[in-house]
Amino acid sequence: MAVKKQKPGLKRQPRRSAPSKARGRAKAGKRRPVLKYGLIAAAGLVLIGGLSAFLYWQSLYRGMPTLPETDELWEVNAGAAIEFVDASGNTLAIRGPRYGRKVTLEELPAYVPRAFIAAEDKRFYDHDGADTQAMIRALWSNATSGRTVSGASTITQQVVKNLILSSEQTIKRKVQEVRLARQLEKRVSKDQILELYLNQIYFGSGFYGLGAAARFYFGKDPQDLTLAEASLLATLPQAPSRLALNRNMGDAKTRQTYVLSEMVAAGFITPESAQIAMDSDVTLTEPSEKDPQFGYILDLAKERAERLLPVVPDDLVITLTVDRDVQNQIVEVIEARMQEESEEANAGQAAAIIMKKTGEIVALYGGRDYLENQYNRATQAKRQPGSAFKPFVYAAALEAGITPYDVRIDEPVVIDKWAPKNFSRVYVGPVTVNEALRDSLNTIAALLGQEAGEDSIIKLAQRFGINSTLRPLPSIALGSQEVSLWELTRAYGPFMTGGKRVDPYLVAKIESSRGEILYERPEYEAAVVYPKENADLMAGMLASVVRDGTGKAADLERWPIAGKTGTSQSFRDAWFVGFSAELLGGVWTGNDDDTPMTEVTGGGLPSRIWHDMMIVAHEGLRPSQLVGASRLMLLTPDQEQRVAYYRDLGLAFSGVVAN
Repeated sequence: MAVKKQKPGLKRQPRRSAPSKARGRAKAGKRRPVLKYGLIAAAGLVLIGGLSAFLYWQSLYRGMPTLPETDELWEVNAGAAIEFVDASGNTLAIRGPRYGRKVTLEELPAYVPRAFIAAEDKRFYDHDGADTQAMIRALWSNATSGRTVSGASTITQQVVKNLILSSEQTIKRKVQEVRLARQLEKRVSKDQILELYLNQIYFGSGFYGLGAAARFYFGKDPQDLTLAEASLLATLPQAPSRLALNRNMGDAKTRQTYVLSEMVAAGFITPESAQIAMDSDVTLTEPSEKDPQFGYILDLAKERAERLLPVVPDDLVITLTVDRDVQNQIVEVIEARMQEESEEANAGQAAAIIMKKTGEIVALYGGRDYLENQYNRATQAKRQPGSAFKPFVYAAALEAGITPYDVRIDEPVVIDKWAPKNFSRVYVGPVTVNEALRDSLNTIAALLGQEAGEDSIIKLAQRFGINSTLRPLPSIALGSQEVSLWELTRAYGPFMTGGKRVDPYLVAKIESSRGEILYERPEYEAAVVYPKENADLMAGMLASVVRDGTGKAADLERWPIAGKTGTSQSFRDAWFVGFSAELLGGVWTGNDDDTPMTEVTGGGLPSRIWHDMMIVAHEGLRPSQLVGASRLMLLTPDQEQRVAYYRDLGLAFSGVVAN
């Protein structure tokens, strides 16, 4: 077969044709893996991103606290605080964070809670705990401004934050706050949440809750707030320190205008009411000067509360028996007397206590400066009472059958090598038992102590209320063993009450800030510890001490008074303890270092202090007769002289006969 030859110089070219389907499939095959893997990678990234976002979102809830039980919401995250109120309900002091007593919406004028709603959460009754609309607005405002210019916390969120979350500004805390707020709204009502908010929100200056803020700034209860006052308080939660009314009223008034305008916009008040409130001049209360003397009382009340309650909660309202006005006035008169006489008398300290016959402590003076020294000389100091202890010796003698009219000889006495001497170093011879107590004769007290018996004296003093350890020594008759003013004063109670023991108390009631009563002083019949007939005789004998004896300086006009002076060795301690038909009181003067005073006796400075403070304490009381004060048959001075003459004559005659 003939072969067709190619022309020289020409290269054979392949025959051209259209791309084949196979070739197209090959190219498509090369593109599909790229797309496929790209889509897979994108899907993987989306999946990873979504998973990461999910895990991150879940991590925001990791460690999220749970909501407390409903009953516990009032106590969560509350610092330990005690409010002390006097017998009339006046707040004396608050120790710790200052929480007000719980208020309910029913107690408040409608405009009070509405002022806070307008200021903090206008859609409070419309959202589910977190306001989504407000959050979106806040995010947009913050994003467009490049900084945080708006918040979106609802009242419910603020409650949650205050109760169980920290105040740190993080996404995690905010997300948890939103979830917990919605959980809280499912558990309790809107009104309950609003009450939680009003009672626990911080108002600055250490005050938490509307009750504390209203009293601090305006000196009134929340239910008595005016619209002007309520709208001013509503400005504080946003910036409690910067807008403090007592430091920056100008900025607070500016925000008050905003609060009132929002109340008008919400239909809570009329424009006319808003204008009146804006134009109103509000008066802030002057912060009361803290009386250092209340420190002694508050320390004692806290100690008593801890004894009375098995478990002491963080928030307490302790109602005391103290009368605030009487306490303040007594501090003034004691200080005035001490400033007048203490330097010359070399008496650096004093203590005093007043109680009712039913035991309520009306006033207590623990020392001259609580801020300098918190040692309570009325309750903690134990000193020798001297002759102020003698009434228990005489009371034991009456139980042993001795009468006030029996005669004893005032002469030198020696008992087991102990030779007591009278303060005057003079002996007057025959005297009645009543006269011996009136003139505070040591020899007769020592003799009666032996007749009654030391153990009997100790048992009687303990029945009457002296808890200090007493030893059966002859010198007990002259008050040589130490006692506190608190127990010595109460032990005079049976002489005042016809034989019933006086059980002094300072704490009348203890409540939580929510009004739950944790303790209330029970009423009971006082124990009878001494025969009434003898108690009346003792009251009569002690009345003669004030009327004609060593306690004249304590006497009060229009009030029959009974009592006894006391002076310890070397003038280290001086006392007066006495009573009227209504009040029982005691006074001690001396020095903390036990150095002697300058010849101060119980009939001097202490009796004058007792007189001054009892004039104050008896103001407004109707004078009444002291039971037993007139029971004792008393002699005129002339009669006493004649009796003394016949006593001496009789003794002389008996001496002649004996010889």
